[in-house]
Amino acid sequence: MAKFLALLRSTRAATAIEYGLILAMIFIAAVSAMAGVGTSTANMWNHVSTTTDTATSKN
Repeated sequence: MAKFLALLRSTRAATAIEYGLILAMIFIAAVSAMAGVGTSTANMWNHVSTTTDTATSKN
């Protein structure tokens, strides 16, 4: 238990925790951006599909 408490007071542990939090924030931002791009891409292909179906059904 003493080693754990010493680790909590250590500046190296604090730095590691800060880097971990920064990494977590970067990961969340990247996942959010990818989700937004995925939604946008799906909407684009749905529009292409609808437009193509409309164009080909007029014949």
